[in-house]
Amino acid sequence: MFRDPVCGMVLDENTAKFKITYEGETYHFCSLVCKKRFKRHPAKFVK
Repeated sequence: MFRDPVCGMVLDENTAKFKITYEGETYHFCSLVCKKRFKRHPAKFVK
């Protein structure tokens, strides 16, 4: 299980459609909107 770093929604890795690899880590998103927000300012969402 993954957590969307933008909105916090818990996602199943098998059904999550949207993902980005940033600094060697893969992040999964619930929607294209969350993916785009992350892509604009990834450092804001990475802990």
